[in-house]
Amino acid sequence: MNDAAPATAAEPLVPPATAPHARPATLRGRMAALLDWMLPDSLLGRLSVVMIFGVLVTQVAGGLIWAAQLRSKSEAETRVAAQHLAHSASVAIRYFMSLPANYRPLMIQQLREMGGTRFFINANSAAVPVAPFGDSPLVKVAIDAAAQTLRDDLPFMPEAKLDFAWPDGLQVSNDGLKVGDLPDNWAQHILLTKPNSAPVLVIQMQVENGRWLYLAALMPNPYFLDSDNPLWLDRLVLQGLSLAAILLLSILVVRWTTRPLAALADAAEAFGKGETVPQLPGTGSREYVKTARAFSGMRERIKRYLEDRERLFVSISHDLRTPITRLKLRTELMDDDEMRSEFHDDLDELDMMVKGALQSVKDSDIHENRTEVRLDALVTRMIRDAKMAGHEIAFTPSGINVIAKPLALKRAIGNLFDNALYYGQRVEIAIRPSQGVGGALVEIEIRDHGPGVPEDAMGTLFQPYVRLEHGRSQNSGGMGLGLGISRNIVQAHGGELLLRNHPEGGLIATIILPAR
Repeated sequence: MNDAAPATAAEPLVPPATAPHARPATLRGRMAALLDWMLPDSLLGRLSVVMIFGVLVTQVAGGLIWAAQLRSKSEAETRVAAQHLAHSASVAIRYFMSLPANYRPLMIQQLREMGGTRFFINANSAAVPVAPFGDSPLVKVAIDAAAQTLRDDLPFMPEAKLDFAWPDGLQVSNDGLKVGDLPDNWAQHILLTKPNSAPVLVIQMQVENGRWLYLAALMPNPYFLDSDNPLWLDRLVLQGLSLAAILLLSILVVRWTTRPLAALADAAEAFGKGETVPQLPGTGSREYVKTARAFSGMRERIKRYLEDRERLFVSISHDLRTPITRLKLRTELMDDDEMRSEFHDDLDELDMMVKGALQSVKDSDIHENRTEVRLDALVTRMIRDAKMAGHEIAFTPSGINVIAKPLALKRAIGNLFDNALYYGQRVEIAIRPSQGVGGALVEIEIRDHGPGVPEDAMGTLFQPYVRLEHGRSQNSGGMGLGLGISRNIVQAHGGELLLRNHPEGGLIATIILPAR
C-alpha cells in the first residue's frame, strides 16, 4: 500500500510560528518575530514601511528641533524687547513724577495734540480694569521681564500692574473711556488697530495716593505673538507636502528596485512547476543582473540534466529488456523444471522493475500546459467506472476548479483512488476549499475503509518499490511506485500530499493544491 506523506510533510503549508521549536528564546529572536508580525510580507512593503517610518521620524524630529529653536529665539527676543520698553516706561514715569500734580494733565494734553509719544499716557484716580488676555508663554515672558526691569529702575515705587490687552474695547480711564472713543490722532500713531490689531502692553503705577499713571504701548515687534507657535498651519502644510513628495519618490524608487526581484521569483516558481519560464528583464541593479544570469545558467543546467536523465532511463530500460528476453528464452532450454520456474520468477521481477522505473519517470514528467480543471468532472469519470465494477463510492460535487495540468493531476488522483479501491471496498471522496499561509487552497481528500497503515511504516510509503505485507497480498501486480508518482506530480503543482490514519479505520490521502 502507498499513500501521501505523514503529517510532518505538511510543514511548508503550516505557519512556522506554530511549531514549538520556532518560539524565539532570545530578545533578538522576539524582536525579529515582532517585526515579522508587524511588517508586510513583501519586500516592497517592508522597504516602503521602513522608508516611510524613517522619513517620518526624521521629519518629526527635525520639526521638533526647529520648533524648539524658534521658540527659544522668540522668547529671547521678546525678553529683550520687553526690557527695552520697560526702560522707556520708567523714564516716562520718572518724568511725570517730577512734574507738579496739576501740571501732569496739561502735559498729557500737549503730548496728545502733538501726536503722542511712544506711549499713550493718561492720569487716573484708580487702576483701570483690563480684560484678561489669555494664556500665552510669550506674554508671560514679556510681563515678567518688564516687571523686573521696572523694579530695578524704580526701586522705591509701588509694584506696577502690567497686562496685555487687545486694542478693541481697551479701557483707558476709570470712568469707562475706551480707545475707540478717543480722537484718531490721539492713538493712531501709538496703538495699532488697523488693518490687523496688535496686542498692547498696559502699565499702571500708583505715583501718589489716589493718583495712577496709565501707559499703553506696543512691543518693538507688535506682532511678536505670531512666533508664539512655530508650527503654524502654513508651515505644517509645507512640511506635509514635502513629506508626501519624499514618500512618493521613495516608494517609486523601491518599487522600481524590487520589480525585477518579483519577476525573478515568478520565473523561479514557474520553473519549479514545469511551466514556461518568462523572460527575465536584463536591466536593473548590478546584484539583480548577476542573480538573474546565475538563475538562467542554473535553469539551463537543470533542464539539460532532466533531459539527459530521461534519455538515460529510456536507454537503460530498452537495453535491459533485450538481455532479459534472451535469458527467458534460454531458461526454456533448462531441463530442471524447478530451476526453470525460479529463473522465470526472477526475470519477471526484474522486468517489472525496469518497466516500473520507466513508468515512474514518464508519469512524473508529463509535458502539458496548465489549464482550468473541473475537479467534479475529473473525479466523476473515475467514479463511474469504479461503480460499474461494484465498488461503493461516496462523493458530493463541490463546483471547485483549479489551474493544473489535466493529465498529470488525473494520474495523481487516479493512483490514490486505485489504492483506496484495492485496500477498501468502500471509498469516500471530498473536495473542499481551505485557507493556508500562502492564500486560498483546495483539498482533495480520499478515504478508504481498509486496514490502514502502521504508524511506524508511514514514513516509508513514498519510497520506490516499498510495499506493506497486506498490500502485497491484496494487490500482487503493484510495484510500490504510485504514491511516489502522485506526490511528485502534486509537488510540481506547488501542493502537498498528506497521509494519515482515520480514527475509525482506513487511510486518508489528502491532496492540497493552491486555488490559483
